[in-house]
Amino acid sequence: MIKYPFLEKDTTIGVTAPSSGVPSELHGLLNSAFKSMEKKGFKIISRETAWTQDKAKSAPAKKRAEEFNKMMLNGEIQLIIPPWGGELLIETLEYIDFENIQNKWVLGYSDISVLLLAITLKTGVATAHGTNLVDLRGEYSDDTTAMWQSVLSTKKGESILQYSSKKYQKEWQNDNPTPYIFNLTEQTYWKSTENEKVKVQGRLLGGCIDTIRHLVGTPYGDVQNFKKNYIEGDSIIWYLENCELTTTDLRRTLVQMKLAGWFENCTGIMFGRSPANTPVENYTVEDVYKEFSKELQIPILYDIDCGHVPPQITFINGAYAEVESNNGQGTVLQTFK
Repeated sequence: MIKYPFLEKDTTIGVTAPSSGVPSELHGLLNSAFKSMEKKGFKIISRETAWTQDKAKSAPAKKRAEEFNKMMLNGEIQLIIPPWGGELLIETLEYIDFENIQNKWVLGYSDISVLLLAITLKTGVATAHGTNLVDLRGEYSDDTTAMWQSVLSTKKGESILQYSSKKYQKEWQNDNPTPYIFNLTEQTYWKSTENEKVKVQGRLLGGCIDTIRHLVGTPYGDVQNFKKNYIEGDSIIWYLENCELTTTDLRRTLVQMKLAGWFENCTGIMFGRSPANTPVENYTVEDVYKEFSKELQIPILYDIDCGHVPPQITFINGAYAEVESNNGQGTVLQTFK
């Protein structure tokens, strides 16, 4: 059985950086995010790693893990949101106290998805893949991003429906801020390897493929054990997003995951919009999707609202989902069962 945390109103958020912290010249972003969250009624407890950054990490691995472990055991904190992602979260995993993971939400994406996926696979506690903290610093959030709060406030046994965004951000325009942070200029259009309406059901698992691929073959990436212990034979829908990989590196990674059994009893894969997917020779990402869809005999959706090209839907690792896509629009119905 999956264990689902529940976000109560006006609760306390813990801010720690198990990957990258915020360097001093960008502390304004963090302070601004705190003010926005406090206006919404949340209390904030932040620790040292959120404010430091050196050599591609907020602090040495043990310190990052200890800070996270303490926040996990702090009864006042109900939700942990790192400031943002980074590069080297994987260094912390051997020091994370998985035996004492509490039933509380951890929310984030990018490198944070390594921790999210590891927690759900090892403990059966649901985790939330969605916005990071600094992207909540606006006067308000766009409709897609804003759903994080409703999703995390869904009770066990209940369902929550999210829709594809109307528009997405092609590039950051930091000199042209909007009240909701993002510059949403491009028409969202979910695509598919099928020529018809797509409907898939299963348990959600996923994250940033650049980083979660390094869990393959480790104790933190035991998908078979998760299936046996927590989801009683339910199928899986993978949601993945590519931050920096070329098409050939993406292909190698997907084949590795397949060989490791990650895609056994999988009903579909969703790929987020990507700033990468750089073609190698004339090998495009569409080629990758079509080949893989044919090999696994499952539909692949792509350019969905997930990852480094915002906004993004809040996906819950472990939740039962019904995903539909038709004519460029999509819905994700998640049930906490």
